[in-house]
Amino acid sequence: MSFHPYLFFSNGQCAEAFRRYHDIFGGELQVMTNAELPEGEEAMPGAAPEHVLHASIQLGTGLLMGSDDPTGDGGPKVGVAVTYLAADEQTGKRVFDALAEGGEVLMAFQPTFFSKGFGTCVDRFGVNWMVDLEGEPGA
Repeated sequence: MSFHPYLFFSNGQCAEAFRRYHDIFGGELQVMTNAELPEGEEAMPGAAPEHVLHASIQLGTGLLMGSDDPTGDGGPKVGVAVTYLAADEQTGKRVFDALAEGGEVLMAFQPTFFSKGFGTCVDRFGVNWMVDLEGEPGA
């Protein structure tokens, strides 16, 4: 069993966000807009044809998913953060810097008592991220 985050974006930002995440993380990107719905299917009320019905990035066993939410208020996502576990400090720093670009750093990526590298930020799409390193601190 596993958990996989699903992000909702307001203002039609999902496609842009997932292209950015794909640039940062790599993996297999899939994006389906409302315009690509199968014949006879209808989009949610208020959904623009260019808005994303479903997007995903498969990276190893991890899966990040999302869509545009025509019912959303456009405000920041609160009460949750997506955590990325990097294999090494260089990858962690690179990913953190890329996610923080155009956003807000809440805690700079740095060594802590619980990790050789950890940082938190809100990206330019309003998504809270925590970047951590795999393994034990000091190991």
